[in-house]
Amino acid sequence: MAKKTVFLTGSSGTMGWAGFKELYAKKDQYNIVLLNRGSQKNKDKFKDYENDPSVKLVWGDLTNYEDVLECVNGADYVLHVGGMVSPAADYYPVKTQKTNVTAAQNIVNAVKAQPNADDIKVVYIGTVAETGDRNMPIHWARTGDPIKISVYDHYAISKVKAEAVFAESGLKHWVSLRQSGILYPAILKNMEPIMYHVPINGVLEWATVEDSGRLLANVCGDDIPEEFWRRFYNIGSGEEYRITNYEFEELLLGTLGLGSPKKLFDPHWFTTQNFHGQWYYDGDELEKYCHFRANIPVKEYFKQMMNNVEFYYKLAFLAKPFAFAVKPFMKKIAMTPEYGTLWWAENNVEVRMTSYYGGMENFKKLPRKWADFDIKIPSKKTTADDVIVLDHGYDETKDFNSLTLEDIQKAAKFRGGECLATEIKDMYTPVKWKSARGNEFEMSPNLVLRGGHWCPQELPWPWDYDAEAKINPFFAQVWYPLHDKEQNYFYGKEIFDNFKEKVTE
Repeated sequence: MAKKTVFLTGSSGTMGWAGFKELYAKKDQYNIVLLNRGSQKNKDKFKDYENDPSVKLVWGDLTNYEDVLECVNGADYVLHVGGMVSPAADYYPVKTQKTNVTAAQNIVNAVKAQPNADDIKVVYIGTVAETGDRNMPIHWARTGDPIKISVYDHYAISKVKAEAVFAESGLKHWVSLRQSGILYPAILKNMEPIMYHVPINGVLEWATVEDSGRLLANVCGDDIPEEFWRRFYNIGSGEEYRITNYEFEELLLGTLGLGSPKKLFDPHWFTTQNFHGQWYYDGDELEKYCHFRANIPVKEYFKQMMNNVEFYYKLAFLAKPFAFAVKPFMKKIAMTPEYGTLWWAENNVEVRMTSYYGGMENFKKLPRKWADFDIKIPSKKTTADDVIVLDHGYDETKDFNSLTLEDIQKAAKFRGGECLATEIKDMYTPVKWKSARGNEFEMSPNLVLRGGHWCPQELPWPWDYDAEAKINPFFAQVWYPLHDKEQNYFYGKEIFDNFKEKVTE
C-alpha cells in the first residue's frame, strides 16, 4: 500500500511532539510534513530528521497562507495541533486571536484548493476551556453542552472561533477533538500564577501526553469509520484521570517529595470560580474509535513523570523535612503583579475579584486554615448518584441526521431564540437563527446541537452571562448552579477599559 502523507502542525509543542514521535515510529506507513517557526530552538530539536526522506521540515508560519498551502499540498491528513496556548495566550490576547483563527482559515482554504478536498481528513484540536467553569454539581460534561468561556480567557475565545471555522467549512471530513489538561514531565516544574486560578474543589479529567500522541497517530488509521467525522469529541485518559484540583496538588507535591498541599499553600490563595475543568460523561466515545489510552494508574503515572525530569527536581525529595521553607516562595507566586490572586486582593482589583471569587467580600470570608476548609471529592463514575447530565433541548435518542425542522425549532426555543429556516437540507448546512437578544445569524444545526455553539456576535464579549442565563434556559443550566441569581455579574465594560490598548492595538 502507498504511504499516506500527514501534515502535522505544532510538532514543537507538547502534544504535537508526542504525536510526531508516534507517527515517526510508523514511518513505513506515513510521510510526515511539519510546519514550525524557524527558530534556532526548533531547528535544533528537529536536526536529526533533516535528511530523513519520511520527514519534510517546513520553516514558516501558520498565519502565512503560502506556508500552509505548501504543507497541505499532497496531504491525506491534516492534524492541526499548533497555535498559541496559555499562559502566553493570556499575556498576548490580540496575537492569540490572530494566530489561532487565521491558522484555521488558512488550513481550510488550503484544503479546499486541493483537487481531492473531499478525501482529505482534517483533525482540529480544540480545548476543554471552550466550556469553561463546570464546578460541582455540574462537573459532568458532554460535547454539545453550552459554550461558556471563562472571563479573561482570550485563548478559549480564539479556539471556539477556530472550531467554528472548521465546522462551517463545508469540508467533508473534519473533526474537533477538545483537549483537556495534558500530563507531561515538565508540568512538575511549571510555576506560574495561573496555578492559583483553579478552584481547589474544581475537577479535571486529564489526558497523558502519551495518550494524546497515540490519538494523533491512531486517528489516521484505516479503521476509522465514516461516522466518526464532522463531530466533536472530548479527549481524556479515562476514569483514573478524573481528579479534583486538590488531588492533583497532592499527587504533584507528593511526587516531588514536598508532602501535603496544606503545608505549602493557604486555601484562600486559590480562586473559587471562573476556570475551566470538567469530567467527561462522554469521554469513552473517542476511545471507542481511536483506542489511544494506555490505562496506567494515575499514581503510577505521576511516578513515571518524576523519572523523566531533570536530576535537580528529583533532589526535591531531600527537601521534604524543609517543606515549610518553600511556602514563602509559593506565596510570592500568588503575589505576582497583575496575575497573582493575592496581588488582586491586596490591590482591590474589583473585576478580577468578582470574576474569580464572586467579589471581595466572598474572598474575605474564605477560610485561611485548611482545618476550616471543606475539601470535596465527588464520585468519579458516570453511574454515580451525583451525575447531572445537561439537557440539550432535543430528542437525543433519535438518529442525529434524521432530526426534523420541528426538532431544530424546539432546540432553538430552549436557547431562548428561534430557528428562522423553513427547511433543513442537512445537519451541516448553515441555516438562519435568531437569538434571545434579537441577533440573527447563520450556523449549521450540527455546530449548535453537537458543538454547543450559539450566536457568534455574542461570543462571549462582554461576558454578561447573568443576562444570558435569564433569557436562555439552555445556558442557565451551567450558570445558576454556580452563581447567585440575585447577584449581578457583568464584566464587559470594566475588562474592556482595563485591556483597551491590548484589545484594540
